[in-house]
Amino acid sequence: MALKTGPVPSEPGPPDIRGRVAELHSIREQALAGPGPEATKAQHAKGKLTPRERIELLLDPDSFHEVEPLRRHRATGFGMETKRPYTDGVITGWGTVEGRTVFVYAHDFRIFGGALGEAHATKIHKIMDMALSAGAPLVSLNDGAGARIQEGVSALAGYGGIFQRNTKASGVIPQISVMLGPCAGGAAYSPALTDFVFMVRGTSQMFITGPDVVKAVTGEEISQNGLGGADVHAETSGVAHFAYDDEETCLAEVRYLLSLLPQNNREAPPRVRGDDYVDRRSDALLDLVPADGNRPYDMAKVIEEVVDDGEYLEVHEGWARNIICALARLDGQTVGFVANQPQTLAGVLDIEASEKAARFVQMCDAFNIPIMTFLDVPGFLPGVDQEHGGIIRHGAKLLYAYCNATVPRISLVLRKAYGGAYIVMDSQSIGADLTYAWPTNEIAVMGAEGAANVIFRRQIAEAEDPEAMRQKLVKEYKAELMHPYYAAERGLVDDVIDPARTREVLIRSLAMLRRKHAELPSRKHGNPPQ
Repeated sequence: MALKTGPVPSEPGPPDIRGRVAELHSIREQALAGPGPEATKAQHAKGKLTPRERIELLLDPDSFHEVEPLRRHRATGFGMETKRPYTDGVITGWGTVEGRTVFVYAHDFRIFGGALGEAHATKIHKIMDMALSAGAPLVSLNDGAGARIQEGVSALAGYGGIFQRNTKASGVIPQISVMLGPCAGGAAYSPALTDFVFMVRGTSQMFITGPDVVKAVTGEEISQNGLGGADVHAETSGVAHFAYDDEETCLAEVRYLLSLLPQNNREAPPRVRGDDYVDRRSDALLDLVPADGNRPYDMAKVIEEVVDDGEYLEVHEGWARNIICALARLDGQTVGFVANQPQTLAGVLDIEASEKAARFVQMCDAFNIPIMTFLDVPGFLPGVDQEHGGIIRHGAKLLYAYCNATVPRISLVLRKAYGGAYIVMDSQSIGADLTYAWPTNEIAVMGAEGAANVIFRRQIAEAEDPEAMRQKLVKEYKAELMHPYYAAERGLVDDVIDPARTREVLIRSLAMLRRKHAELPSRKHGNPPQ
């Protein structure tokens, strides 16, 4: 179906303001209608909404102000001069989410498959610049087929302008990419540069080279969803932070995320006080966490018990499950939680967990979100794959992120905190403002069994009953160096607290740190491990 080009402006003649206004309304109605009902029907048949329907779900009712709705491309050749629809395949503007300003651009797959051309890119550049100048979040609703081939290198330059602006805005305003259709080739780098990536199962895909190219080069056969679908990026690659079954749920969660974030890096997140009490005891914690350090439990339930009304938003829930990163509120204030998950790999740190937590810590620090770290970590995951994969440099990313963070930082040791993993997980020695522990804590260089095998190797080997001797020495080592108050006696833990009082202790500590001020050395930027 040919794209409509709009009415021809009226011929010059005597001024007639009413006629001109009528003409304006006619043109605007066509821009709002898009390419026609057949194209809209085809979009809906794919299980996808139109861009304006998406914007209505994202923003508060009647709050959207569109920018450049009458923009049209200037390209010629390949029949382009006869196809000049209004908006040029992207809708840009601003509105509000819960009363706060948010900028948005949304690809219109019905027009040129949402492909990016020169005019299309210029509209995006303008709205990105406006978001940065106004100090408000930017949400991109992605549903495009990449660069517009008919416009050649001009389209590629348009992507370069987007990437440059993504980088300039990084850490200044929240940037959220919502993948609602295909995103292939260089276009995929823009979402990767933003703070959060949302995807919808079945309809959104991201990849640098598509299935046809993969097959031609490697001989591997794979579908688009198998190569770059929502679950692949949410669970395997770690590119997507969130994955949902439908667009309505996805956009509702984007709204919720925005409610937890500040407008920019110069503001604190909005404070929303609920009905939860500051001094609410959490006796359930005494049963949730076994005293036996070898027994697993769900750390997510610990977080749920502590935060306001049990509500939290887990980031990267499906990827690197051995660590939890979540946003929640304590006494109405947004906080970020980083916590080991004993249910998966006993909560060890590995390459993916280190990367996941490091990026989350950096995001929290950039946007003035205090960080709570819950430790139950037996160490780093051993293995040839981990060492050859660079666990040293990946683990150092998390260490660097914590050491570089200037927001309030509070850590809590629930059970195990062994070796380098204890240091990396925001210990007092790397700058945690306050460090607490439960009476079930075990802070040590390594587990008692491993330590005894090293220290008392000769005594165990020479004993008449080596196993009995080993058990005896393990017990002695625990009693001497791993009792719950060993670190507190040496000032490495600020206090050992009743688990049931965890919520109260964290909230009162956070209140004290609310006006914390810390400065980093003067420098252009650091050189973090890669």
